[in-house]
Amino acid sequence: MYSNLRAEMARKRIMITQISSHLKLRHATVSDKINGKFRFYYAEAFEIKKTFFPEHNLEYLFEFEENEAN
Repeated sequence: MYSNLRAEMARKRIMITQISSHLKLRHATVSDKINGKFRFYYAEAFEIKKTFFPEHNLEYLFEFEENEAN
């Protein structure tokens, strides 16, 4: 899960629909990626950072935390 990305989205009130629309991906696809089901491609991560979070670096936004509960 990308907890830092989720936190920054909440701080700036950015919705998954905004990101999915910008990346031209389905809402469910972006949601799955944010929740850690699939990984973001570098180009997608860079575009999210550049467009929505230019004040943060990629390493911070896309630090991946494995979900312990299985």
